[in-house]
Amino acid sequence: MTYAMDTVGRLRVMAAGIPGARIAERVLPADPDTVWAVMADLEGEFGRFQPDMRRVRVLRVSGDRVEALARSKYGLRAHFRGVLRPGWCWLQSRFLIVGMAAAPEPGGGTRVALTGGVRVPGRAAIVPLGTAGELARAMARLEERVGERVGERG
Repeated sequence: MTYAMDTVGRLRVMAAGIPGARIAERVLPADPDTVWAVMADLEGEFGRFQPDMRRVRVLRVSGDRVEALARSKYGLRAHFRGVLRPGWCWLQSRFLIVGMAAAPEPGGGTRVALTGGVRVPGRAAIVPLGTAGELARAMARLEERVGERVGERG
């Protein structure tokens, strides 16, 4: 028997396997294409809704594989490698994990989920201090950015 799992469900499973990981979820009143256009814009919108990111520069894309350099608002740098495909993004550096997912919500809108944080070097674990607050701020900013995008089209 096969069970279908959307990208948000997949993110829940990935986060469940990482000690300390938290997830922020919300249904946004916009279609999945509009929401994902904001979330997947690593060099533009990503730095606007992720509270600790100042800038991201994509170095390489090969199919759904992506490599990027990020700089935090504190001046720290991260060299991310991961996967970016419609509705799904998972990026890891030596010290950071970022996971994002978006899926159509039955009845309308788009369910989005965010996870991530500071990695414990050498382990699949996230330092849980401050993670929930950062995710909540990122989700609020994402909702604002999507709202602005919808307003531009309306």
